[in-house]
Amino acid sequence: MSDSIPTEPNDTAQTTPPPAETSPKLDDQIAAAKQEAAASYDRYTRAVADLENFRKRTLREKEELRLYALSGLLEDVIPILDNLGLGLAAAKQQTDVKSIVDGVSLTLEQFKTTLVRHGLKEVNPAGQRFDPNFHECISHQPSAEVGEEHVIQVVRLGYTLNSRLLRPASVIVSSGPAQ
Repeated sequence: MSDSIPTEPNDTAQTTPPPAETSPKLDDQIAAAKQEAAASYDRYTRAVADLENFRKRTLREKEELRLYALSGLLEDVIPILDNLGLGLAAAKQQTDVKSIVDGVSLTLEQFKTTLVRHGLKEVNPAGQRFDPNFHECISHQPSAEVGEEHVIQVVRLGYTLNSRLLRPASVIVSSGPAQ
């Protein structure tokens, strides 16, 4: 039977080459690469932990700032509260209204000075040109003395804190001479 299929496998087609022996130099390179990878992974995990600790510390410090940001201002306001209490006690015993008014005026000035020291400034635009960025017009009135679009009267003072508007001044604005 010459047409039969050979039962022996073809040695050249199906054999795999024997595993190559790794050289000692290659083994050293693999070991060094594994050691470097382990060191890199260790640095990575430490960096992630450091970043997480930094994030937590930043959140904690931010919360402390929020809670105690006003402590400096309040330390300066406490003597004013003391003076108001003393003034009220004195007013109950006094019959002289002028001395009571003087005491309250001094306490008000002390309070304003404290607020200015902490960055609060009054916006008092009497006689100035109306500025919608700092003023709130509540009414227009004709006026022969005050120019058109200038403030005739300040109804309520405005305030800025470190150049940032907290409350606009409520004003009455001139609409010019009466027609």
